[in-house]
Order: sequence, then C-alpha cells, then structure tokens
Amino acid sequence: VQLQACGGGLVQAGGSLRLSCAASGITFSNYAMGWYRQAPGKQREFVASISHIGTTNYEDSVKGRFTISRDNAKNTVVLQMNSLKPEDTAVYYCATRLGYYSEDESEYDYWGQGTLVTVSS
Repeated sequence: VQLQACGGGLVQAGGSLRLSCAASGITFSNYAMGWYRQAPGKQREFVASISHIGTTNYEDSVKGRFTISRDNAKNTVVLQMNSLKPEDTAVYYCATRLGYYSEDESEYDYWGQGTLVTVSS
C-alpha cells in the first residue's frame, strides 16, 4: 500500500492550498481516508476524515475553512484549505483505514510521507 501526498507549499495568511493524496494497493472505495497534521514541537493531530461512503468529519478549528473530498475513480482524496492561518502551518499527512472514518490515528493502517504547509502572516 502506498499513499502519496502532495500540494503543500508556502502561502500567505488568508490564502488557499489544495492537498491531494493518491492511494495504491488498496480497493480505494472500501477505505476511509484521513488527514492529520503535525506542527513543529507539537503532537500530530486530526484534521479531517472521509468514510468509504463519503461521510465527513472535521476538527473544530478547520470547520468552514477546509473541505475533504474523494474521487474513487482516481483513488484520490483532496483536502481543500481556504482562509489559511499561520497556525495551520504543519506537515500534513494522509492516512487510510478500512471502512468508516475515525479521529483516532491509532486506527489508521497506512500513512503517507507528509507534505509541508507553511502559512506566513
């Protein structure tokens, strides 16, 4: 199983970025996908997840700003991030687990390598 995340970069506060994660080696439509992030010196934290049937869940601080979506035909999950804030600066990781979504990172079976998002003030 491989998860390849991309789309990170440097953006000014208030700007937008679109992260993508391409999965291979799984029957994608059976798997939930999650996004996590880890800021410097902090623990990794949940950002958003989408179940195998498209149900979504968000961490409170990103609700209304971030949108997670999936394209089963392309085996891809996308995290659209709008109205970015400096506190969104982190390495963003995608992860996958069979079935329904979870906020508990221990329940995810496979992880991507991470992509860095830097939001300048």
